Amino acid sequence: MNRYDVIVIGGGLLGCFAARNLTRYKLKIALLERREDLCTGISRANTAIVYSGYDMKPGTLKAKMCVQAAQGFGELCAELGVRYSPCGSVMVCFGPRGAKILRQKYEQGIENGVQGIRLLNPQEVLELEPNLNPRVVLGLYAPEAGTVIPWELGIAAAENALQNGADILLNSEVTDITPLENGFKVSCGSQTFWTRGIINCAGLAADEILEKVSSPKIRIFPSGGDYLVLDTKAGGYIRHVIFHEPEQKGKGLTLVPTVEGNILLGPSEVPIEDKDSFATSSEGLAEIKALVSEVIPSLPLEHVIRSFGAIRPNPYWVHLDPLSGRYVPEDKGINSFTILESSPGPFLSLIGIKTPGLTCANELGKYVANKMAEALGDVVPNPAFNPKRPAPLRLNDLPLAQRARLVEENPLYGKIVCRCRKITEGEIVDSIRRKPGAVTIDGVKRRTGSGTGRCQGSFCTQRIIEILARELGCSPAEICKDGKGSYVIRNMGNSSSGKKATRND
Repeated sequence: MNRYDVIVIGGGLLGCFAARNLTRYKLKIALLERREDLCTGISRANTAIVYSGYDMKPGTLKAKMCVQAAQGFGELCAELGVRYSPCGSVMVCFGPRGAKILRQKYEQGIENGVQGIRLLNPQEVLELEPNLNPRVVLGLYAPEAGTVIPWELGIAAAENALQNGADILLNSEVTDITPLENGFKVSCGSQTFWTRGIINCAGLAADEILEKVSSPKIRIFPSGGDYLVLDTKAGGYIRHVIFHEPEQKGKGLTLVPTVEGNILLGPSEVPIEDKDSFATSSEGLAEIKALVSEVIPSLPLEHVIRSFGAIRPNPYWVHLDPLSGRYVPEDKGINSFTILESSPGPFLSLIGIKTPGLTCANELGKYVANKMAEALGDVVPNPAFNPKRPAPLRLNDLPLAQRARLVEENPLYGKIVCRCRKITEGEIVDSIRRKPGAVTIDGVKRRTGSGTGRCQGSFCTQRIIEILARELGCSPAEICKDGKGSYVIRNMGNSSSGKKATRND
């Protein structure tokens, strides 16, 4: 039986940062992820915003963490070699209801300690964002907001955890947890682990993991959201993250200038039943387009290159209904960060962490790591902890002379595979060989950006399959797009290698 001090369950943003922060202590740590890769759930599909903190209720843990995280986000990204755009945000409205809410958010932001926040008159708004609908009534500017690539951030945190001694075990779905006298037995199919403590960061399945050792307390009732992505041709149309506060109650529209130069639009809000469904809805996409016509009517929607769906983990306290014998949700959802400490323990659960979960991932990771160290007792800091993770090589960001030298050293850096993003075969090979490395087409995409440009992979996908098969020692027919069974090439029976495109390291 493999023995650990702490096991983290779930390899999304929260799990990756929990593992990273646990390595600040002299502990033996494992991160268990049921999928073949990291950041494949909630973390792969969201609005990618670093929030400044004016939306959070003053005095709450969420408000404190968000403001602190936003003010240090650039430093965090520099440590982890992650791209970050500190572009700031502008919230806008077009009527009296929205103006009232913006003024409330301003006062709330001041109370929370958000720096540089200020209200803008219509002329000041249009000076910052000249393409907005000129009917704008009021704006709220927050310079500490920004945008990041979520999976790039999560994978970087995981790599840093690995560099600092953590084990990352992929394809390791937790099937059972048994409390023992001084810890837990964790079963993952045929694998068994013993651990002194558990941190549950299982995302949409966090409630199910908790219920392996406890009666139901909180359950997740997910909702879906739709997004549109515009090509880089439209990228200069906005300069800041734009939040729209509508006159009618609802989500409004968010427009994000992404790190890679696209514009992200969304999200809608639609009901879903399946926690594993990332499908889009025609109703949600139509709602986004209708809101665009109100907020920034001249936005060139002919440059839409992609739509995608996301899932939000809405948590509710539940109670046992004596009539039906079922657990039913309370009337009102949970808006604060929910971190449950279960008995027997130490067993910490982060359940239904919503916006600003991305912003606060590192803060939440520190919080649960410190809680776990305190609960275990006699835990000392790790003097060898190194917070810095070398950034992956991105040739397109380098001067031509430096690129030429790299091509001389390794000719694979001279072979362009993804024309839209100018990504080379050398970079794709690096993404597979890094640990934990890519084993799917989307795994390569999350690490390099391949397939995210104008053609959405129509040019480079075949070549990426060939490179993956070569590096993993399997047939191209065994390469999946994203997860088990998502084969791109049919007729698996003709595979000659007999090897599966998976990795557990």
